[in-house]
Amino acid sequence: MSRHITISAAEAADRLAIRELVEAYAHCADRRDAKGQMSLFTADTHFVVYMNAKDPTPSQELHSREALAPVFAELNKYDATTHFIGQSTIFTLTGDRATGETYCLAHHVTVDAGGRRLMLASLRYLDELVKMDGAWLFAERRLYVDWLEERTLL
Repeated sequence: MSRHITISAAEAADRLAIRELVEAYAHCADRRDAKGQMSLFTADTHFVVYMNAKDPTPSQELHSREALAPVFAELNKYDATTHFIGQSTIFTLTGDRATGETYCLAHHVTVDAGGRRLMLASLRYLDELVKMDGAWLFAERRLYVDWLEERTLL
């Protein structure tokens, strides 16, 4: 059971801005706005992908905003995507730094001669965030794939 205490207007605004950052990431992904998505990260960001959440060895590790371009461009191979954001928890929030975790169900539709297929991925993001010039950005984003499912669509 959680205890709710009074928080300052500044903290409430920071919490809202962090949630909006998480949502902007999904929105940009679904709109194929790679530049917009990249702008949500610090220039020296650290982005780590674990295609198997139980394996401590990353599948991919990137160390700059520019390095994200080909990762986000990979979404162009899908006919449509929907990244449905679930719970988003802020673990720490102190001044201009925060940590948190976000759950996401990512739907990826492929259309080819074989028909329509759906790849559904259960994702978790562990984030380190920083507030720079009044805006919250991802300083580090660790993407964990908990499971994948593929289906044929009618």
